[in-house]
Amino acid sequence: MRYLLDTNSIIYILNQNLILKNSNEYHISIITEIELLSYSKLTLLEIDEIKKVLSKFNRIELTETVKDKTIMIRRKSKIKLPDSIIIASTLYYQATLITNDQQLIKTNLVTSQLIETILL
Repeated sequence: MRYLLDTNSIIYILNQNLILKNSNEYHISIITEIELLSYSKLTLLEIDEIKKVLSKFNRIELTETVKDKTIMIRRKSKIKLPDSIIIASTLYYQATLITNDQQLIKTNLVTSQLIETILL
């Protein structure tokens, strides 16, 4: 089973200081890394902590196929661009989306689970 964690899941993990089981099964989109590290008020310590947590996950780059799927999702819905990229990545890698974002869950575009269901 593959899992793709969205940005709010990583924030939850960081805030709660949590550990995931079998972290080699977990992936993040490059967009999650960008969203997490682009907050202007991060301290150097926070940046290091975020990078440390992100290094435990397999990173999914923005491929041509993911780009095309993102475009189709955006054309058919009002989902924001970052979320569309995450959904497209989830679809392309046939993963389950791990999120606490109720709007993403309600889209029914991908199989999804709440972050709490995969924690130790």
